[in-house]
Amino acid sequence: MAAYREGNLEKAKREPHHWQTPEFWNEEALNQELERVFDICHTCRRCVSLCQSFPVLFDLVDESETMEVDGVAKEDYGKVVDQCYLCDLCAETKCPYLPPHEFNLDFPHLMLRAKAVKFSKGQAKWRDRLITSTDAVFSVLGQPGIADAVNFANGQESLRSALQKVVGIHEKAPLPKFHSKTFKRQHKGTLGANLPVTASGRTQGRVAVFTTCYGNYNEPQLGADLAAVFLHNDVPVKVIDGEKCCGMPKFELGDLTAVKRLKEHNIPILLEAIEAGWDIIAPVPSCVLMFKQELPLMFPEDEDVQKVAAHLFDPFEYLMLRHKDGLLKTDFPKPLGKVTYHAACHQRVQNIGQKTRELLALIPETEVTLIERCSGHDGTYAYREETHDYAVKIARPIVNKVKKDNPDHYGSDCPMAGRMIQHGLTDQGEASHPLTMLRVAYGLAAA
Repeated sequence: MAAYREGNLEKAKREPHHWQTPEFWNEEALNQELERVFDICHTCRRCVSLCQSFPVLFDLVDESETMEVDGVAKEDYGKVVDQCYLCDLCAETKCPYLPPHEFNLDFPHLMLRAKAVKFSKGQAKWRDRLITSTDAVFSVLGQPGIADAVNFANGQESLRSALQKVVGIHEKAPLPKFHSKTFKRQHKGTLGANLPVTASGRTQGRVAVFTTCYGNYNEPQLGADLAAVFLHNDVPVKVIDGEKCCGMPKFELGDLTAVKRLKEHNIPILLEAIEAGWDIIAPVPSCVLMFKQELPLMFPEDEDVQKVAAHLFDPFEYLMLRHKDGLLKTDFPKPLGKVTYHAACHQRVQNIGQKTRELLALIPETEVTLIERCSGHDGTYAYREETHDYAVKIARPIVNKVKKDNPDHYGSDCPMAGRMIQHGLTDQGEASHPLTMLRVAYGLAAA
């Protein structure tokens, strides 16, 4: 018998999701695995500061008759699951018990399984089904005339109160603005088609933008800033047309059938661009992570999925790869001064290092303060009536840090995280995406 050891000595490995097997959907087997994993987590507790799942679990254990997991009612397991928003931080940054450790623990994967079983039983709220249907909802709310009406309504307390009562979206949640002049309506085809293409290392020297639902309808300026920065660095930019949501909202809901449907639509479109000599860029970290990690783990045998993952980049990852080969322009005419920068969770778990911070640090007379904590937003988590207060609580340390720093610029790679931080502030102005900061530093335009 092998001697027990505390934590991995080898590199941790995320195993594929076995969602297409009968065992995955077996509720009795699921509850047994939840009990096993909860017992390990309860005896460790190093993840207590990451999200609300762990405090909820530990309170359930500590308040039970036995003060152990066997004293927690099985019907209460869902209270833990509902607080998990699949950021992956516990697995990627804290947990010592991932494979190949004998405990074989992957908390986010187990939470996904529990969410999927719940969804398969028809127990997902209609609100959550609605707000995760981004292609359908955003295409309607982003229409001329409708977008302005929605933005006006979102600013009215009485209407927000009614929305909370009817739909379950918290009246204080920082809802995004909608734009009828979307990024894709303003930018079509290839920008910088006449620029010389210089391939280097892993980069082919031209990028196709997966705009994302949020980047297209809610913050079209983000795509414009990305294009401006890449064109300035002699990288042609192509706007991908015809794609749908990356699938992350449905993934977080546990609707894996919808994720598969979106994968089958998007992968051929992205693969066509790759085979034509384009790299893929997405300005929202969650969308990058979906193609880089989650889909490859869901479809480990799909060669097309794996190929897309290998050619899809975070914007700052891409720019720093170009910098490594001397292809990034570093003649920044405008310093940024003090910058408080929040590293988004879904960027951190890509395991690419602190590329955004490294690039911003290249700007003269610019001091970058890094924050590595969850903003509490997580897609729809901050919108829900039952979890918004938790989201505000999770965001509070970041908000307090920005207040204390009083920076010239603050923001996050995740635009939604940036807005969540802004939501907690009163006099620090608007959050700026690092791409926007970079555009300003290059002196390209007021952004």
